[in-house]
Amino acid sequence: MIAPPRGRARAAPADDFPRETTPLEEPERELTEHLLEAARRVGFSAAGGEDTDLSNYLSLRAANDQLRQRGAGALLDAFTALAGEANRRGAAVTLARTEPHRFHVGNSTMVGTRLTLSRGVRSLAVETGWPRAPRDGFVQGGGLARARVTHFGDRSAGEDLMLVLDVGGTPVWVVPGGGSAHAELTPERLCQHVIRLLSEK
Repeated sequence: MIAPPRGRARAAPADDFPRETTPLEEPERELTEHLLEAARRVGFSAAGGEDTDLSNYLSLRAANDQLRQRGAGALLDAFTALAGEANRRGAAVTLARTEPHRFHVGNSTMVGTRLTLSRGVRSLAVETGWPRAPRDGFVQGGGLARARVTHFGDRSAGEDLMLVLDVGGTPVWVVPGGGSAHAELTPERLCQHVIRLLSEK
């Protein structure tokens, strides 16, 4: 299964791409500020180290956001590494990264990043994200984030992905199935997407 590397964080190859700096986190900051202001109005105080529902909520959300960022980065890094390996063998794959990027899963809006791998007229898009504001909805299926792999001109070859926590608390990407059955997103499965992009058929 595809999981972020443990231990010391490494620089993401995809970070080398030029980005458009947009205050994606603004809705989250606004929501946090509104919650804190409401707490102040009712005289809430966390002085003395008392646990509160509000502080627990904010701490949990911050922790989940870190897991989402790790998971999204690991997925994008994996596709970037595969494209780099293909290029070392003469594939001439070009990469383009879009941030912020929005895509829909059901009635919910995921906000995050799109990485596009192109070779000639063929292209492969990898979208990752999660809802950032209440109006965006929620991640269906109980996951932390969603992703989508799309092959231009071959919709049936794409896959929807979901970021979940394994039994050890590590974020991993899976292919959602019916009910609680999910298939692991393995390195072999990722390679098949890039191989399809490189195929001449």
